[in-house]
This record gives sequence, structure tokens and C-alpha cells, in this order.
Amino acid sequence: MSNENINIWCWIIPALVGIIAGILGYLIGKGKDAASIDHSSETKVLEAENEKLKSELKACLEKQSDSPAQDTEGVPVAKLDHGGEQQSPFNAKAAKAALGRRVKENDLKIVEGIGPKIEGLFHNFNIKTWKDLSEVSTVKCQEVLNSGGKRYRIHDPASWPMQAKMAYQGQWKELAKWQDKHKSGKF
Repeated sequence: MSNENINIWCWIIPALVGIIAGILGYLIGKGKDAASIDHSSETKVLEAENEKLKSELKACLEKQSDSPAQDTEGVPVAKLDHGGEQQSPFNAKAAKAALGRRVKENDLKIVEGIGPKIEGLFHNFNIKTWKDLSEVSTVKCQEVLNSGGKRYRIHDPASWPMQAKMAYQGQWKELAKWQDKHKSGKF
């Protein structure tokens, strides 16, 4: 072999090894899936937090059913009977005091996670009031979101009926406290 042939192979062999290693690295990396990452510890923490929140909600609802409603000055308010549902008359001043912004009656956008477009989707399903939203299941809420297309899949409507029920029943301080604790779904 001549000196020139050896010189060429000194360039070709490392280049071929580099190309092959790059291809193998790409294929191995591509084969790893996001599903193969273990999130079990994070899942357990979130499940425990979820159970804690469920028990807090249950205790809150039990406490609420045992105590009479009161307006912003501590004076008992008569609750209206709507098939077992209790509602306080809409009090815009109490809502503004608790939430820090003006609230229009049956404005679904006060629910954390609902904006104008999602409110429109609910209106398309004839869900136009806090009472309507408080009576639908999370599955129905997800159906409403799915009707808007893929971009609405990131939303989690699990708490929307509960928040709507608080608004419907005039529990503004409780709603504000809940929303402060769960800003944008983040703890």
C-alpha cells in the first residue's frame, strides 16, 4: 500500500465510525419513550394530595350543610330551596369584596380555568348559569371541552362544578380562598 492510501483510510475510518455511532445514538435515543420514565413517586404524592383535598371538601360540605347561611355582616340569610339545593341571593358587593373584582351574576368566567372561549363552549351546551354548571359532571365538562378541539384538552375541569356551586350558593370567601390556594391549578 502506498502512503496516500494509508492517509485516506486515516480519514475515512474515523468518519465512518462517527457516522455509525451517530446513527446508533439517534436510534437508541428515539427508542426511549416518555412513558418509560418512572413517575410513580410523583404520582403517589399527587394522589395523596388529591385524597387530602377530597376529605377537606367533604368536611367543608358537611360543615356547610350544618350551619345557616350568613351575609357579609354576619346576619343569617334565608336560603332558597331549589330541589334540595341551597342558594343565597346574589350579592355583587360580597363577591367583589371576596374576589377583588366586579362579578356579574352567572358569569362562568369567575371559575378558575374558564375563560371567554370556554364559557362560549358551555353556552353551546345550554350551560349558562352557575347552577347549571354546578349540576354537571366532570365527564360532561370534559365533553364540552372536547367539542372545542385539541387545544382545550390541557384544561382540567375537575373542580369547575364545585366552584360554580360555591358561586351559586354565594360562598364568595370560600371560593376566593380555594382559588388562592389553587392558582391556575398549581399548589
